[in-house]
Amino acid sequence: MAASTTAAVLDALARDTQLRGFVRDGRIEGMPAKRSRRLLLLNEVAQAFEPGVRYPEPEVNRVLGGMFSDYAALRRCLVDEDLMERADGEYWRIGGPVRP
Repeated sequence: MAASTTAAVLDALARDTQLRGFVRDGRIEGMPAKRSRRLLLLNEVAQAFEPGVRYPEPEVNRVLGGMFSDYAALRRCLVDEDLMERADGEYWRIGGPVRP
């Protein structure tokens, strides 16, 4: 996964009028309290992962850590909201919009 993918996700968050307040200095600073906004943010974050590709947990942690200091909480949110699934130390994307 390229750093450009992470940068593209963060750029999209910074451009979104509902989410830009959660991004500062090229990183997510906090999670939205409102579930609707949190889902918008998580759907963007999920774009960093290709559907159908399995990623080892250290790779997922590295990618999410490039976006948010509490990458474990971000990872749990992605799983809890059915955007990613996990088994045997691997994660894969199962939800969110698929963009070309």
